[in-house]
Amino acid sequence: MITSLAFIFLAGLTMAAICQRLGLPRIIGMLFTGILLGPHVLNLLDGAILSVSAELRQMALIIILLKAGLSLELSDLKRVGRPAVMMSCVPAGFEILGFFLLAPYILGITRIEAAVMGAVLAAVSPAVVVPRMVQLIESKYGTDKSIPQLILAGASCDDIFVIVLFSTFVGMAQGGNAGIRNFVGIPVSILLGTLLGAAAGYALSLFFETAYAHRHCVRNSMKVIIVLGVSFLLMSVEDWLEGIIPVSGLLAVMSMACVIRLRSVPFVSERLSEKFGKLWLAAEVILFVLVGAAVDIRYTLNAGLAAAAMIGIALVFRCAGVAVCLLRTSLTRRERLFCMIAYLPKATVQAAIGSVPLSMGLSCGRIVLSVAVLAILITAPLGALGMDMTYRRLLIKEGKEEEGDGSNVLP
Repeated sequence: MITSLAFIFLAGLTMAAICQRLGLPRIIGMLFTGILLGPHVLNLLDGAILSVSAELRQMALIIILLKAGLSLELSDLKRVGRPAVMMSCVPAGFEILGFFLLAPYILGITRIEAAVMGAVLAAVSPAVVVPRMVQLIESKYGTDKSIPQLILAGASCDDIFVIVLFSTFVGMAQGGNAGIRNFVGIPVSILLGTLLGAAAGYALSLFFETAYAHRHCVRNSMKVIIVLGVSFLLMSVEDWLEGIIPVSGLLAVMSMACVIRLRSVPFVSERLSEKFGKLWLAAEVILFVLVGAAVDIRYTLNAGLAAAAMIGIALVFRCAGVAVCLLRTSLTRRERLFCMIAYLPKATVQAAIGSVPLSMGLSCGRIVLSVAVLAILITAPLGALGMDMTYRRLLIKEGKEEEGDGSNVLP
């Protein structure tokens, strides 16, 4: 495993640096490294590290969500309001609808199989989107209208909505029925995850304040370890309560970080955010290289042009969903275009659940996996490159005046 980690860090960083020099997003180099090192090409990664790949990817995702929560202002989330709620479900719903309507004709599958495929493909990748939105918040691009916060909030809930629908459609494909309980679980999961995280954040901030009041100052490095430990517990709660009551662990982690920022002295939250930013440097490499290692390039070759065409059409549906969410807001056409670009990338969820239909013996399993792999290879670089190349042109930096701009706050 030690040798595999050496390959992951050294080769991943090298390929990321090469892509950066070529003007491409670093993620492309990391994904390509994972594909090369993975079991389907050079097979240089130890089976032990691949067996815990999902857990390592989850840990990396927790780190960037903590960084995001510590960078968010709750007042900004209140400002985005309605559009953020809609962004958590409408674009994914439109994309699933696109698969449901057209995949049977383009790919020759049944309606329910098309719904399963749409649920696998519809989730945006928080691993690609979140770090870029955090960067925009820190550099003040689009923050006058809370655009990064809007995308960040929507992308954080998007996965919950999609995964619940995926479980429902898979059950139907196996001959089961979709009960009302499955759909009620979506808002319940979001609400309980937010409340659980807020309670944990309040308790932690109170603990840090009490320790400081009694002159037992907890060092920032120790706070990072404590916050990480509590975050892992919050993620475990989701597994412990599975089948009993739905709780979103990822939302709980982000909610906890937001409350810590709200209740802590600004200097403390800034230091914590800075330290989690440094942790992300290593976590980013592990996350994207292992996502690449989960990609079986052979399935891409089987997918063909029809699958690529279906992915492209579904993205058009997705962009239409984003446009609907942004109706009656003060965003300009350029800013709305950026939101559409930011909602394109797919990676982590597709790598995690793309093979589930195949492992369950569903007849659509192989084609679903093929399209999921192809979607990762197309949309992750496309979305990352699109955001990196356009944010300076499409978004206004805070403090600069926008031509022809009226109100600069989302209703």
